[in-house]
Amino acid sequence: MATDRDADSFSHLNAAGEANMVDVGAKQITERVAVAGCTVKMQAETLVAIQEQALAKGEVLAVARVAGIQAAKRCADLIPLCHPLALSKVSVDFKFLSTTALSIVAECRLSGRTGVEMEALTAASVAALTVYDMCKAIDKGMVIEDLKLLEKIGGKSGHWTRAQITPAS
Repeated sequence: MATDRDADSFSHLNAAGEANMVDVGAKQITERVAVAGCTVKMQAETLVAIQEQALAKGEVLAVARVAGIQAAKRCADLIPLCHPLALSKVSVDFKFLSTTALSIVAECRLSGRTGVEMEALTAASVAALTVYDMCKAIDKGMVIEDLKLLEKIGGKSGHWTRAQITPAS
C-alpha cells in the first residue's frame, strides 16, 4: 500500500538510507496497546476436530495460545529492528466464524516508549501457524489469511482502529 511518505521519512532509515534501530530513549513512557488478528480457513471436519479436541497432537487452541504468547515475547528475536519489550500482557483469543473459519485475535500491552503492533501481529501469526502445524496431518489445504492490525492505543499517534480506514474511491 503506497503512502505519501518518501524513503527519507521512514524512522528505520538513517540519513544515509541505511536500516537502523530507532532511538526511543527520548519518548515518553505511555500505556500502549495493540490488537491484531487473522483467519485460518479449513475443512469443516478439521474445525470439528479442533472443537472436540480430537487431534493426535493434543488441544490445538491451548497450544496455539501459548505459542502466540511466546512469539510476542520473542518478537525482537524475529524482526531485526524491533526493540526487546517488557510486555505486561499478551492474550490470544479464538472465535469460530463459520463451519470452516477460525478467527485469531492477539492483544499486547505495556507501559513503554514504543508500540506493540509487531508483537500483536507476531502473536496472531504464530498462533495461526501453530493451528496449521497441529492440524496439517488431516488438512494440508488450510489457508492463513487476512493478518492485520485491528487497533493501537498510545504513543504520539494516539488511538487508531481499522474502522478509521476508508476505502479508496
